[in-house]
Amino acid sequence: MLVVITELFYSAVVPGNATTAKKPRRYASPIRAQRAQETRAALMTAAAELFSTKGWAATGMRDVAGAAGVAIETVYSHFASKRALLQAVIDVAVVGDERSLAVAERDEFAALGRGRRSARVTAAAALVRAVHERTASYAMVLREAAPGDEQIAELLQATRSRQREDIEAGAALIVGRPPTAVETDELWALLSPELYLLLVNEAGWTPAAYEDWVATTLSRVIPRA
Repeated sequence: MLVVITELFYSAVVPGNATTAKKPRRYASPIRAQRAQETRAALMTAAAELFSTKGWAATGMRDVAGAAGVAIETVYSHFASKRALLQAVIDVAVVGDERSLAVAERDEFAALGRGRRSARVTAAAALVRAVHERTASYAMVLREAAPGDEQIAELLQATRSRQREDIEAGAALIVGRPPTAVETDELWALLSPELYLLLVNEAGWTPAAYEDWVATTLSRVIPRA
């Protein structure tokens, strides 16, 4: 009996013994995580360039892989679909970086609630210009592709809804009270990407001229407390 007990004990504790149950080791590799981030950034940069120059239909996942210098499987390991990739590109363009902070959670947005009314309006105009400058090309992609692509049409609708929500929240900061539905709709139309594209891309305004116009116009039409 003593021999049996000894053998069982030996089998349970001695490293490398044939009966020892080993669990796979799990560890996080900082180098591997950094490489993954670098690969994702390269994919985002390549996709942003291709979507903005070639458009939605002419840009494939293989095109993105080739431009980033990776295998097609690598693209899909980061983004499940072309729509997911475009969504990620647009999300980064809206806020300017990959930090998980929405526009309404950033200091530039909080500035809409600080200082005198004129300072708040000026901050709003600067923020709107910055967002449109970063996203104008993708706004064109969405609007051109939406009529023939149900997924892009859904993405466009979601983008518009988010824009309206941000404008409503921004107006509330400037005015000091929630805007009415009509007030929100008026500002939503005034600050829309469509109007930016019309004035800057079609009429030839500079982004600075657009920002000045937005500040002047908002000072007249934005509701007061």
